[in-house]
Amino acid sequence: MSAPLIESMIAAVEASPQDLPLRLHLAELLVTAGRGPEAVSHLAVALQQDPTHSEAQALMARALAPAPSSPPAPPAQSTPAGVDWRAYEEEFAGSVPPRFVRSDDEPDPVAGEEDRIVDVETSAVRLADVGGMADVKKRLEMAFLGPLRNEKLRSLYGKSLRGGLLLYGPPGCGKTFLARAVAGEMGARFVTVSLVDVLNMWIGQSEQNLHQIFETARRNAPCVLFLDEVDALGHKRSQLQSSAMRTLGNQLLAEMDGMEGTNEGVFVLAATNAPWDVDPALRRPGRLDRTVLVVPPDTDARRAILEVHLRDRPIAAIDLKRLAAATERFSGADLAHLCETASEYAMHDSLVSGQVRMIEQRDFEAALREIQPSTGAWMTTARNVAMFANQDGSYNDLTKYLKKNKLM
Repeated sequence: MSAPLIESMIAAVEASPQDLPLRLHLAELLVTAGRGPEAVSHLAVALQQDPTHSEAQALMARALAPAPSSPPAPPAQSTPAGVDWRAYEEEFAGSVPPRFVRSDDEPDPVAGEEDRIVDVETSAVRLADVGGMADVKKRLEMAFLGPLRNEKLRSLYGKSLRGGLLLYGPPGCGKTFLARAVAGEMGARFVTVSLVDVLNMWIGQSEQNLHQIFETARRNAPCVLFLDEVDALGHKRSQLQSSAMRTLGNQLLAEMDGMEGTNEGVFVLAATNAPWDVDPALRRPGRLDRTVLVVPPDTDARRAILEVHLRDRPIAAIDLKRLAAATERFSGADLAHLCETASEYAMHDSLVSGQVRMIEQRDFEAALREIQPSTGAWMTTARNVAMFANQDGSYNDLTKYLKKNKLM
């Protein structure tokens, strides 16, 4: 099948997305050309328009059918008899080095390791793509976005383009996604750092890695530097038995103070599920001095998240309002898993029956019977912290949330 013809058909469908016969013709061309996965996406749209369309159902069955197995590869030719490879190696040893052997002047790959290169990304995500979190967005607007957009007011009020903010809450609630949205909203570069990016077995190399990461962020300012699982990098030093980890924590404090260079234009966002394990020195003014609780999505946010995950799936008669009400305390990751499980039920039924069908409400009800919210254990720990370790008021927002939801 001619590729230019298919590309022309794709452009025509994009120009007339409601033209069902045109979309079905494109799907048939894609199936014939062996491009089944592309055909499935077009057929899913067609079935959303007309779930009983027999031609679309037949094409979907063809697109989902397993591809014919390729013929076995011919056996590799064996080494010709009578060839003495050792003799050839000795003959050409002066000009061709032996295989898998490093020459004497080649540096050791560990001792002479080059400086680390951290991936510097750009983010296309915006805060509008983040469902709910009105309080979190307001805090980010005050801390970062407002000063960046209003240079004259920033100068008038003496607001510097530096700072740090700690996002904390149960796992799977969108802290990393929110950090990417901040970078996208600011039009800034995005650098993400985890413990595995920093640690090294050689003495002093971990601290050097951390310094190089901050230097990369400074060179690419304005830049959002995202410290994922910051409790691993900056754990309470009083609880650490390893002197190497205490030294790494000291280096992190020094980098955030800008002792090795200015941090103007470097916005440090950190995320953790356990803020009570973060060293208090990291949370003093001038470092991660602002803290924001990122909680499980509310009803409206859950509905928006479900809509996103169902956008490209063939669905029929889904009651999103009912699903949003039935998924209280589900994290964003839990909701994504729920949609994936419901899709598995529908696909399995299609494979068993031989009839391709849409994802229906019954599939979600079956998925809800086996999936529970993953935030329960975190809420139990957070309740103990709010009740017995909030003498300085650090977790007043957490206490307010728990009381509002009758969790304490």
